[in-house]
Amino acid sequence: MNQNFPKSERLRHKTLVDGLFREGKSLFEYPVRLVYRPLTQAQLDNAFNINIPDRIAPLQVMVTVPKKKRRHAVDRVRMRRRIREGWRLQRRRLREAVEAHPEFRTLSVALICAADTDVDSNRIHAKIGKLISRLISLLSIDSDSSPINPPINPTTEK
Repeated sequence: MNQNFPKSERLRHKTLVDGLFREGKSLFEYPVRLVYRPLTQAQLDNAFNINIPDRIAPLQVMVTVPKKKRRHAVDRVRMRRRIREGWRLQRRRLREAVEAHPEFRTLSVALICAADTDVDSNRIHAKIGKLISRLISLLSIDSDSSPINPPINPTTEK
C-alpha cells in the first residue's frame, strides 16, 4: 500500500475544521490529543453551501502544535513532523475501518500536541497507535448502537 500523505487526506476546509472543533469528540494519550468527527454523506452535503469540493478522502487529518506549548518555530515544526510521520505509518487500520463502515463518508481528525518539551519519535508513534486503536473500537461501538443495528434486549427475546 502507498504510504504517502496526499493533499486529499489533509483536513484543510474551514467548514470541516470549525465543525470538528465545535462538535467533535476527544481522546487523549500524552503527548497527543485526538479530536474526531465522523460525517455521513448528508452531513457533508449540509456543511458546504454550493457543492462538496473535490478530493475529500474517507480519512482527513490535521496536525497542530500550539505556540503556547512550543515557543520556537523549529520546535513546533519538529513535533509536527514527528506526529505526522507517526500518523502516516499507522493510519491504515483506521482508514480500512472507516471505509468498511457503511454510514461514514469521511472521518475528520485533528492531532494536537500537548507536550511542552521534546518527545522522541518512538513514544509519539506508540501513543498515536494507542489512539488509533481506541478510536477504531469507539467507531465500532458507535456503529453497533446506531439505529440501523439496534441492540438486542435479552429480556424481550425469551
